[in-house]
Amino acid sequence: MEKMSRVTTALGGSALTGRTMHCHLDAPANAISVCRDAAQVVVAGRSIFKIYAIEEEQFVEKLNLRVGRKPSLNLSCADVVWHQMDENLLATAATNGVVVTWNLGRPSRNKQDQLFTEHKRTVNKVCFHPTEAHVLLSGSQDGFMKCFDLRRKDSVSTFSGQSESVRDVQFSIRDYFTFASTFENGNVQLWDIRRPDRCERMFTAHNGPVFCCDWHPEDRGWLATGGRDKMVKVWDMTTHRAKEVHCVQTIASVARVKWRPECRHHLATCSMMVDHNIYVWDVRRPFVPAAMFEEHRDVTTGIAWRHPHDSSFLLSGSKDSTLCQHLFRDASQPVERANPEGLCYGLFGDLAFAAKESLVATESGRKPYAGDRRHPIFFKRKLDPAEPFAGLASSALSIFEMEPGSGSMSWFVDTAERYALAGRPLAELCDHNAKVARELGRNQVAQTWTMLRIIYCSPGLVPTTNLNHSMGKGSSCGLPLMNSFNLKDMAPGLGSETRLDRSKGDTRSDTVLLDSSATLITNEDNEETEGSDVPADYLLGDVEGEEDELYLLDPEHAHSEEPEYVLPQEAFPLRHEIVDTPPGPEHLQDKADSPHVSGSEADAASLAPVDSSFSLISVSHALYDSRLPPDFFSALVCDMLRFYAEQGDVQMAVSVLIVLGERVRKDIDEQTQEHWYTSYIDLLQRFCLWNVSNQVVKLSTSRAVSCLNQASTTLHVNCSHCKRPMSSRGWVCDRCHRCASMCAVCHHVVKGLFVWCQGCSHGGHLQHIMKWLEGSSHCPAGCGHLCEYS
Repeated sequence: MEKMSRVTTALGGSALTGRTMHCHLDAPANAISVCRDAAQVVVAGRSIFKIYAIEEEQFVEKLNLRVGRKPSLNLSCADVVWHQMDENLLATAATNGVVVTWNLGRPSRNKQDQLFTEHKRTVNKVCFHPTEAHVLLSGSQDGFMKCFDLRRKDSVSTFSGQSESVRDVQFSIRDYFTFASTFENGNVQLWDIRRPDRCERMFTAHNGPVFCCDWHPEDRGWLATGGRDKMVKVWDMTTHRAKEVHCVQTIASVARVKWRPECRHHLATCSMMVDHNIYVWDVRRPFVPAAMFEEHRDVTTGIAWRHPHDSSFLLSGSKDSTLCQHLFRDASQPVERANPEGLCYGLFGDLAFAAKESLVATESGRKPYAGDRRHPIFFKRKLDPAEPFAGLASSALSIFEMEPGSGSMSWFVDTAERYALAGRPLAELCDHNAKVARELGRNQVAQTWTMLRIIYCSPGLVPTTNLNHSMGKGSSCGLPLMNSFNLKDMAPGLGSETRLDRSKGDTRSDTVLLDSSATLITNEDNEETEGSDVPADYLLGDVEGEEDELYLLDPEHAHSEEPEYVLPQEAFPLRHEIVDTPPGPEHLQDKADSPHVSGSEADAASLAPVDSSFSLISVSHALYDSRLPPDFFSALVCDMLRFYAEQGDVQMAVSVLIVLGERVRKDIDEQTQEHWYTSYIDLLQRFCLWNVSNQVVKLSTSRAVSCLNQASTTLHVNCSHCKRPMSSRGWVCDRCHRCASMCAVCHHVVKGLFVWCQGCSHGGHLQHIMKWLEGSSHCPAGCGHLCEYS
């Protein structure tokens, strides 16, 4: 405690003196409240209800309000408030739905004054009117707010939010009749206590429950709200529509928010879970807290500034059973530990870099940033001394701009808009995407799509015995090329250097024996590869021509005259006649049966090695049919996807993932897929490609991504009779007990998909309405409206 300072504040003749201190409680606290003179604090919880005096060095217990032999649920408090006009008056919200008032001036041990039992569920919040001594407001889990006059036994007004449970209610400090209420559906409502029939204003403040709110003590129009979406928002309520003027991003759900006295832009927050610290924010700096208190070891449940005109002392209660007084001077300053360096890429390749001024050397050649993109510059921006936080964590900002035209991302946009990801057979998808990539000058991507089509679409479609007779140039199921070799790169011994002579203009058929297992490669006389002096069945690589040229050409167009190549008999020793000749390879049989090729030619050609000057030979998949299924290439395809992702082309990786689906999904871990999807979706949204982004989310193979379309989407259904919100428990309204969704055609309850006309609100079963509209466009309910359904 030696490092802790002591502060004395003069407040109208009295003085607040103290230091940072804490005391242990008997049980976890749910809420705290400070009395008018800032000398005492009340702590309430499920098992504790005590008043402590705040002395200079410590907290001293003054009164225990939990008296009686039997424990009562009326003493199990969810909230507590101390009246700011009457120092003897307290109010608590009980977990059993009871609102209790306490009179500390009563001479007996039991200080309980009045009980209000009108709420049916837990009361989340109670609030006294700031200037009216007998007015008390409560908000409950049952969705109702009630205004009590403490001089009466029952409530004087009941306010229905037409929504889910009420989480907070707060009277306006400046407007006598106005109070704000927050709800679990994300709405905030403003009410006039004189008009309980409807709210004055309602707006959606947060994505999810709004747990707390607080009116600004000085600016009458500012209302701060905190919710489960980890945000604190400041709203200007003086305008015709609520206007968000500030938004603070925290790291956990916001449970409490309190404006700091005498500091217009400061407010304190604590979290509902995960984060145990208390933060004081300057709303003009939404990401770095101005101060942080780290004394608690469990979730902070209640915070209160000790005096409405003193900004130095903050009181807090926690689930760790401690009550603390924090001195603002002793708070840690997160901005002092903030990293002054930053790096960010722009949408068009620009690079922004921020660093400490001491690390950035002064250069005379730097130009000031003019706000345009005409020149690639590296500049240093001088900080404006008038900026609010210039002295806390200042950095020099530098920007590297791309050369004009060099950072064009038009190919990305065009590819995203033109790619086909679903709705067609796999072969058509690959062909279409390859064509798109080729037209955009992305030849490697186009070739990748073509190879994917070959791998996953062609095997097993053509019998090997009909190889040379069933494939034409225009065939849609042609035999694809599966691999290519350069003979110069082959291992020695694979073939010897010789070539079969032929005359100029003649055609030929070459059959090359590659190994001892008689694995053969057949080259039919068709078109020749560029830069090669041999014919090839298939073309692979950077070649000119249409995609159909990648497949086997029609042998019927070959020249009818072919010379017979017969080796002299002395090349072979004479042998006796072989009666039972075992059948040769199927494609050799086909070749021998050809009217253009003699049997001796096929036998001779099978033993003829190939000259090493052959630059490219092709191996057809027919040789590996039934031996190399698509799964054989799964590892190669996965490596290809990782290659594109590492090169920054996450668009290609995600597109292939969607097109191939389950074929490759099982071989790539879920976390990697999710990372690729989120990166691609982020890029699409940066370019405002919302439709493409939605399609990618819809077609995603990652479960964590496919649910993004349902995030931040809430459907509120009201009863068609009493207009009250429908619960999610069934089809019967729990208020008027009538069926809300009745089919106008069959007059039965719609328990499934319900469709209705937005003009007259009548509807029913989808199939029934569709059938009705086939014969009539008038509403089936008989209202006379010409219904339209999208």
